[in-house]
Amino acid sequence: MQEEVKLKIKDLNEHIVCYLCAGYFIDATTITECLHTFCKSCIVKYLQTSKYCPMCNIKIHETQPLLNLKLDRVMQDIVYKLVPGLQESEDKRIKEFYQSRGLERVVQPSGEDSIPDAGLPFTSFDHSKAHFYRYDEQVSLCLERQSSSLSEKKDKTKLTLQQKFVRCSVRAEVRHLRKVLCHRLNVEKHQIQMLFNNESLPDHMTMKRLWISHWFGKAQPLVLHYTIKDKRTR
Repeated sequence: MQEEVKLKIKDLNEHIVCYLCAGYFIDATTITECLHTFCKSCIVKYLQTSKYCPMCNIKIHETQPLLNLKLDRVMQDIVYKLVPGLQESEDKRIKEFYQSRGLERVVQPSGEDSIPDAGLPFTSFDHSKAHFYRYDEQVSLCLERQSSSLSEKKDKTKLTLQQKFVRCSVRAEVRHLRKVLCHRLNVEKHQIQMLFNNESLPDHMTMKRLWISHWFGKAQPLVLHYTIKDKRTR
């Protein structure tokens, strides 16, 4: 018969405590390059100003370090089992957060062992669902028409979305929004330009990247503007 071994929680702290906030892991997220783990919100915020792991200083990614993060559900499950009351406390905190802002909580379906969604524009990548965007975390957008000339202002009512609020996957790119606008407004793609704070957005930029770099910490929806050029202008 095997002898039962008892451990104090403090003896395990170095394995289940976030290096950045010194608290127990919440939405444990691992850097795939070095396998160091942090709270999701902590590492996402940290990588807004750095490309390197805060523990070992290895470069995570040359330009987009968020691409090399993966939600570690096994680690999070271990932490919740080891620390009494932690999961209940986190569930309560998330519920109060959404209720206080009058928001509907969107939870990504991920099987029976899913963990609470922290409400951030980041999600783990499941290769079995790689082409099913409906399983992605969703982001709310507000698409506002921005008129840049007198002629556009006169024609604004004709070429303005009737329903300016939309929801899409965090993996959606600016080019996808342009395509939707072209379809709904019956204009050609080269006529549509997407803007944030009067700056043109590149077609390849994802909603996740846009949110992290420009809207982190703010309430939904993310507000974007679009302009419609004259059909003859290219």
